[in-house]
Amino acid sequence: MSSDAQNFLNLIEECKRLCLKSSKLFEVKEGLVELKHYSSLIVIGDLHGDLESLEIILRLSDFKRLVEERGDVLLLFLGDYGDRGVQTPETIYEILKLKTSYPENVITLRGNHESPPGLLAHPHDTPFFLKRRYPDKWLEIYQSLMDLYDMLPHAAIVDGYAFFVHGGVPYNIKSKEDVANARKLHPSENILEQLLWNDPSDEILDITPSPRGAGYLFGKNITLRFTRLIGVKYIVRSHEPCNGISLSHDGLVTTVFSRKGPPYFNTKAAFLNIKEGDAPYSYAVYF
Repeated sequence: MSSDAQNFLNLIEECKRLCLKSSKLFEVKEGLVELKHYSSLIVIGDLHGDLESLEIILRLSDFKRLVEERGDVLLLFLGDYGDRGVQTPETIYEILKLKTSYPENVITLRGNHESPPGLLAHPHDTPFFLKRRYPDKWLEIYQSLMDLYDMLPHAAIVDGYAFFVHGGVPYNIKSKEDVANARKLHPSENILEQLLWNDPSDEILDITPSPRGAGYLFGKNITLRFTRLIGVKYIVRSHEPCNGISLSHDGLVTTVFSRKGPPYFNTKAAFLNIKEGDAPYSYAVYF
């Protein structure tokens, strides 16, 4: 086995140990991460193997320097790390390296491209990119990576402020605990599917099946019910390609998309660098 492949495997195993571990800045409660304190919250949407965009975000946000100087800076990934980008292995590696280097400052959420079997998005070409990079040990790396994905938390919350998720809000929860326990409830209940796959729509008020084939389109009534139920003002999510930022439901839902160029051909990408409690889109940084 090459040292490169072994390093990747070691990194994945270390992330398995860390991904559900709390820190002084956040508490992990099953699949829900409760953020306690931060001077800056950097939120990254879909990357899909776009290593260049990740490097740009780290440079523009000055994340590493700020962590060394302040300590209370958080980097929150909203999922969809690989697939559809030729640098999928390198991008995933760098994200996991960030998690192991700054375990108290980096949170990696699950996206629909990290879904469990039966919900996984297509095309799912991470195996192809891994095989090209690690021809002898790609399958071992892939299987270990899928095990890690199944451990990742699927949502984060700042009480009284915002809920962070890859896809969207579920219509059928009764409490915040239902969100936290979504992985345990799957597949008998579809809460995890909705968190990873749902999309907001301004054309409806309630819900309708999604044209994606999984999850739902949800309207403003669902957003209002959810935010009141769990005690937040805003929803921040990714999942849909756009020119960096897109707003739904009169600004209650912010979509952030951090991959740039093909296969989506968006001319801009963005991340959020949230300092205080204004609307999340107020803190958009485009590149």
